[in-house]
Amino acid sequence: MFWKIVGGLIVAWVAFMVLGAVIGFVFKAVLWIAIIGGIAFLGAAGYRAISGKKDYKRINRY
Repeated sequence: MFWKIVGGLIVAWVAFMVLGAVIGFVFKAVLWIAIIGGIAFLGAAGYRAISGKKDYKRINRY
């Protein structure tokens, strides 16, 4: 009976370790995708802001 309990605890521990590794990997992957996307967005916005190209389709009232 003792070995069944120890075996069950070991199986539960391994399951939690695998689950934690998978969730940690997914969290890190989503975090890096968000960081790269934010950098790309800021780069595109900065490029558009400093480029000399005028947008004549806009209506400027001032």
